[in-house]
Amino acid sequence: MGTIRTERTGEVLVVTIDRPDSRNALTADALGTLRDRIAEASAPVVAVRGAGTAFCAGADLDTVDALDGDDARSFARLGQAVADALSGYDGATVAAIDGPARGGGVELALACDLRVCTPRSTFAESGVTLGLFGAWGGTDRLVDTVGRSVAMDLSLSGRVVDADEALRVGLVSRIVDDPLAVAHAVADNDAGAVRTIKELLAESADGDRQFEREREAFATLVEARAKRKD
Repeated sequence: MGTIRTERTGEVLVVTIDRPDSRNALTADALGTLRDRIAEASAPVVAVRGAGTAFCAGADLDTVDALDGDDARSFARLGQAVADALSGYDGATVAAIDGPARGGGVELALACDLRVCTPRSTFAESGVTLGLFGAWGGTDRLVDTVGRSVAMDLSLSGRVVDADEALRVGLVSRIVDDPLAVAHAVADNDAGAVRTIKELLAESADGDRQFEREREAFATLVEARAKRKD
């Protein structure tokens, strides 16, 4: 069985990191497969989750400890490619978090459009405690998500935050019993509207330019809706 499993359930592609014995830590091979599975996906919604009792522990430390300088750059680039594939996916992406997310696991979650977690989930940018840091785009996305002050706190302390604090600081948007149910709720909506809203929110411009983009996108959706009704 591979370390990355996919299953299409209705309009949702569920992507499972399947290394429960290592808390779903990611090797280079697993990262490459994860990137490819996301790139190949065509479902309106992609949900990423972890097998067993953890979401993702981030980079596999045995892999990291075996890297030299050039390999380390390549490994970081591969992690960034996975995160970019999630953030740039044509549909919606949901981090369905159940259990601990650490380091690179937090960064993969940050790359998703929605982050929802169960009450037993915990989060830490724990790289600093190992003499490292998250190099999969987290230094940018964490600030965008929770603000510079909280990002500094989490990244420099490496402390663990529970689900309630993660919700309070904006690291997740909801605490739910079944994160995949949120993915299916998103998938129940019109796929074209979901794509358009994601694009507008992710790439918002200032002032009049954004309003113009909204008008044009709204007109396109109205026309598509009229065609479906004909």
